[in-house]
Amino acid sequence: MPISPISSTSAALALAQPQAIAAKSSPATASFSQALDSLSQTQNNSDALMQKLSAGENVDLADVMISAQETDVSFRVAMALRDKLVDSYHEVMRMSV
Repeated sequence: MPISPISSTSAALALAQPQAIAAKSSPATASFSQALDSLSQTQNNSDALMQKLSAGENVDLADVMISAQETDVSFRVAMALRDKLVDSYHEVMRMSV
């Protein structure tokens, strides 16, 4: 029984397929990415305001507190999305094929 050699084009196609799959984004991935971007942005804004306040600059305390609460809400949303994704993963793993 002869063994056929692997050509470079078939090897390249085999390697390109995982990248094509990874390039596709699902709505869940987009939602989670958007939540993380929002979290990062609000965290940076909150940190900047807190640094200004601690440096003694003229910053309204209410703005600092609101920014901190916005960061907390964004963090809780990101954690809830993560929990839902993990639950979905576990549910798929429990399915029998």
